[in-house]
Amino acid sequence: MLFRRKIYDKLVSWKKISNGKTAVMIEGARRVGKSTIAEEFAKNEYRDYMILDFAIESEEVKQLFIDRIGDMPAFFRNLFLLKGRTLPERESLIIFDEVQMFPPARQAIKYLVKDGRYDYLETGSLIRIRKKSKEILIPSEEDRISMFPMDFEEFLWAQGDTFTYPAIAEAFQKRKALGEAVHRKIMTRFREYMAVGGMPQAVDVFVSGGNYDQIDYIKSTILSLYEEDLKKYDDDNREKASIIFKSIPGQLSNKNSHYRMTQIDRNARYKDYVDAVSFVAESMIGNECIGVTKPDIDLEAYADKSDFKLYMGDTGLLLTAMIRYSEEADMSKIYRAVISNHSGMDFGMVMENMAAQMLRSTGHRLYFHRFKYKAEGNKDERPYEIDFLTVRKKKICPIEVKSSGYRSHASFDNFREKYRPKMEDRYIIYSRDLQAEDGLMYIPVYMTGCI
Repeated sequence: MLFRRKIYDKLVSWKKISNGKTAVMIEGARRVGKSTIAEEFAKNEYRDYMILDFAIESEEVKQLFIDRIGDMPAFFRNLFLLKGRTLPERESLIIFDEVQMFPPARQAIKYLVKDGRYDYLETGSLIRIRKKSKEILIPSEEDRISMFPMDFEEFLWAQGDTFTYPAIAEAFQKRKALGEAVHRKIMTRFREYMAVGGMPQAVDVFVSGGNYDQIDYIKSTILSLYEEDLKKYDDDNREKASIIFKSIPGQLSNKNSHYRMTQIDRNARYKDYVDAVSFVAESMIGNECIGVTKPDIDLEAYADKSDFKLYMGDTGLLLTAMIRYSEEADMSKIYRAVISNHSGMDFGMVMENMAAQMLRSTGHRLYFHRFKYKAEGNKDERPYEIDFLTVRKKKICPIEVKSSGYRSHASFDNFREKYRPKMEDRYIIYSRDLQAEDGLMYIPVYMTGCI
């Protein structure tokens, strides 16, 4: 099933602005829908297109990128002869699918773009691209667009619902509650989204009326692909990235979701795993949230990368991983807990992972801050933490996640008293309807993408 995706509009914008002066790479994890959207874009926006799938492409075609790239007339003459067709110039797109399988094709983008006859779009598994990029000079003529799992609005679109999310966005902008009945209905839909996740294959099964056993089977297959890729393409780290990835559900169950190396091995140190952690995050199968020593608008300047949290890139995959990596986990119990308001599980880690996913997919880099403060009436300093920090309009924007309707905000209050930062808005993400008071916005978790 073809789903409407927001990245499509970004590709249309790239075509208009680039006007053939750059190629575009769709970056993302496996199975987020890169190849599907690339071909749909080609069909709709060009007179004709050609796909070169380097996972199955002939050796004769591949050899052209080595022997003939310096002679463009000969390159295209032989390419079209081998493919048995031609393309109209300046009206066609050539897609390099699974481009990581053949790095010379990506390196050739420099010369192909300069030639100017066609537009070029590349796709490929980001895990493999990270590994194979070491073998080539990455062309400066390559723009990149990140593609994430389907967000909540896209999940609603898949079900033919184009009216709910605009109402959510309007309520957020106007700081106006939706009303309890409407909120409950949307929250039910959102809980389904958390359970299913945003991987298009899983959404397809859900939309088609499949059950959670079938949905979980799809997600388990995707997790297996990720694990195989990590083992195969991260041989520099001797499978450490695979260990890091598998540990995410257990690490999120820690207090405040902090990643503890000693849970992997009591002698493990961050310096031994730093490259593996980066590999998981840069491959977009995990979302890294880094601690900062100071809440300044230049958050990256104060990042302490040894103090971090690591979330699953897709919350639906997190649920399957919780089942897959735990002998005690029960699939039916976990899914019932997520879609029900009366769960018996620790729902906090799921909500926090969802918030991280939504913030990341809307362009936010993820940071958090731990601090100590002696509040009035206390004898000693106490530890506090802001779950997420981001910057909006050159001001700090602190965010906390609550797994229920709980509205306490001691961390926010003491953060403000200690640092007196220039703040935009302060958000508490929770499960109830929107409320705005005392300079705080309490927003339902489904509004996180509006921040």
